[in-house]
Amino acid sequence: MSLIQAQPWELRLLGAAQEAFRSQARPEINPHPATLRAAYYCCEAMTYRHSRTFYLASSLLPYEQRLAARALYAFCRVTDDIVDATKQKPEERLKALRSWEYQVMSDHPAMDQEVCLAWADTQARFNVPRGYAKQLIDGVGRDLYQTRYRTFDELADYAYGVASTVGLMSMHIVGFQGEDALPYAIRLGVALQLTNILRDVGEDWRNGRCYLPQDELEAFGITEETFDNQIVDERWRAFMAFQIARNRKLYAESEAGIGLLERSGRFSIAAAADLYQAILSDIEAHDYDVFTRRAHLGAIDKVSRLPRIWWKSRRSTGGWA
Repeated sequence: MSLIQAQPWELRLLGAAQEAFRSQARPEINPHPATLRAAYYCCEAMTYRHSRTFYLASSLLPYEQRLAARALYAFCRVTDDIVDATKQKPEERLKALRSWEYQVMSDHPAMDQEVCLAWADTQARFNVPRGYAKQLIDGVGRDLYQTRYRTFDELADYAYGVASTVGLMSMHIVGFQGEDALPYAIRLGVALQLTNILRDVGEDWRNGRCYLPQDELEAFGITEETFDNQIVDERWRAFMAFQIARNRKLYAESEAGIGLLERSGRFSIAAAADLYQAILSDIEAHDYDVFTRRAHLGAIDKVSRLPRIWWKSRRSTGGWA
């Protein structure tokens, strides 16, 4: 991605990524091998239970990287679950989040905290900068106090915190060719999070949240009545078509970054991007109804896409489009 083509929000987020990229590395830890194996098994089980798509994509990695990717997922999952524990008051969740942050950032993780232990080992083994974990925790924590986003630029900041940071950490696990890969990881992370947002409109609204840019909703004449009454009309279809077109553009602009990853990791990342992007087609196929159903891909559809994704990823040399 040429910086000349970058939007202001991308340049701002690139600065944040570069700052975290140069943050302190985690020192090595030396747990008992059996304790560490149990910790990684816990992360594998959590990944399988909560995200079959991520589990499938990470299965395409070599063994050590596969374990690390699932430790990353489990770290993100625990962080997200703390914030989404709706039976607790916001101040209680914030206290729990800060306690989790202390454990995650500590040089000496507790041996009985399996996710924390596996994630600490992954960070040390793959030299994942700790600044990205801090940015993710802060990003997820925004859900404790912010339920609306005025503009897309503001939403992009949120998407960076909760998703681009995951891509940037994944990049260290799979291997990459220098800082030139950072902008592509940022774009892909924002694209993935936007897909989540478009898929989960109805669920988020029922939970009191709306991540869609408020100024764009207003521009298309969409009010809260649309969400309350689950109205799919021409205004909603036009709004969603606009959102999906921008989402696809971000996926397309991130594709060249696949070629900057180590070859063994390209298939997995390409699969994650392709499978998530296909959710957009499912939304379209069901007339943009994201109020009464959750867009998804079936297992057969996912598996059937893999040969084409593998072929494209194998041809990738500095870009896989």
